Amino acid sequence: MMDRLKPYPAYKDSGVEWLGKVPEHWEVRRAKVVFSCIDVRSQTGQEELLTVSSERGVVPRRAADVTMFKAESYVGYKLCWQDDLVINSLWAWARGLGVSRYHGIVSSAYGVYRLRNRERDNPWFVHQLVRSTPFQWELQVRSKGIWVSRLQLTDDAFLGAPLPLPPSDEQTAIVRLLDYMDRRMRRYIRTKQKLIKLLEEYKQALIHQAVTGKCEVRSVKGEMGENRWELVPRPPQAMKDSGVEWLGRVPAHWEIVPLKRIARLNPSKSEVPLAMRNDSAVFLPMERVGSDGKFDASEVQPISALWNGFTYFRRGDVIVAKITPCFENGKGACLQNLPTSVGFGSTEFHVIRPSAAVTAPYIYRITTLLEFRQLGANEMTGAAGQQRVPAEFVANFLMPLPPLPEQSAIVEYLDAQTAKIDAAIAAARREIELLREYRERLIADVVTGKVDVRVVAARLPEETAEEEAAEWLEEETTTAEAEDEGPWEESDAEA
Repeated sequence: MMDRLKPYPAYKDSGVEWLGKVPEHWEVRRAKVVFSCIDVRSQTGQEELLTVSSERGVVPRRAADVTMFKAESYVGYKLCWQDDLVINSLWAWARGLGVSRYHGIVSSAYGVYRLRNRERDNPWFVHQLVRSTPFQWELQVRSKGIWVSRLQLTDDAFLGAPLPLPPSDEQTAIVRLLDYMDRRMRRYIRTKQKLIKLLEEYKQALIHQAVTGKCEVRSVKGEMGENRWELVPRPPQAMKDSGVEWLGRVPAHWEIVPLKRIARLNPSKSEVPLAMRNDSAVFLPMERVGSDGKFDASEVQPISALWNGFTYFRRGDVIVAKITPCFENGKGACLQNLPTSVGFGSTEFHVIRPSAAVTAPYIYRITTLLEFRQLGANEMTGAAGQQRVPAEFVANFLMPLPPLPEQSAIVEYLDAQTAKIDAAIAAARREIELLREYRERLIADVVTGKVDVRVVAARLPEETAEEEAAEWLEEETTTAEAEDEGPWEESDAEA
């Protein structure tokens, strides 16, 4: 269908740098001609509290995963109505804006704007335009401030922005086509997200069965004579009660030990010999460590530059994130292949150094257990949104300890199996990423007049109100972790 979209027959210069040429019959009007600024305040603070996300636009705060604090009272907050444009003045440059489907209240730091002529201009065309990639350049230029994270878009700055506007019927056609395509893309994305969730659950099940001894990892010969591993359920008589609630029964010959008995936690960097302190070491900030055990060790700095203010580790250690949400997401790694003998990284890592009784890859697999993360999350301390797993939890965590040969077999089996699962997850995520990129490109081309949608939009099948309502209901109930949410900013402190 999209290959039928062709350019318009004739174009003219828009006079706007980021916009270039527009269809000859389109207008370019300043936002102040299209919108009026609305500043009506709540008298009770009891209306629906709304917020803005870069992914979904204006949504009820109850439906959003927002960790910002809430104000004691919302009296004096700005009111907005359905079809009003709401702009978070501090995040406009990062797509923190959108047309509202709801009547409610927003922070007084937000801007609320209403179309002057709703018969001429379609609010949902405007929604797609102001959130499009090309228009972000205009918003960034008009937002002023010293720091990128605190650029602010004033009412006057926004109302001076140029808006390319086709005739009313053409705006309706554009909205119809983009809605049609968006629904289908979101359905596909949700299907892929569900697949990723199932793969993650399957991966966790494999790790749990192997690491807790519910199944035995055995070496078998493949069809080509190669060695491979498989999981075989253990007979009941080979099991014993572990005495640990989450663990249940374990193989009779396994031990149950606190992690501190077989590993050191957060060793001191004072053990680094003086002679090494002029050498270089890998630097691992949190963003260079993934949730799949992989890490980017390409950055190397002098040890002298990393000595103060960073966490020390060495080759063969295991690192585990201690701050939320990195801990719950499973951020961590086994550093057996660290390029330098020692390294430094984020202070938000716990470092685990195994003894001769346990291998580092096996300890790493223990830290990837869902139970480890859930129990650790329950023990977190600190302010909301910045909570950390205490070292005492990690040190006292009761874990199953098989003999060393079994540890190696478990790790080898899990490495082979999880590599396949991780590859399937990565492929699904890449498909989602490509589809989102295509969606952004399509929106940009359509709302700036690079392609003509009138013929294609007229031939689209009608969708019932029930189908559209079901689509919105599913959107509202989609969990935040399954979405690619952008910045949130409540600005309550400024209200």
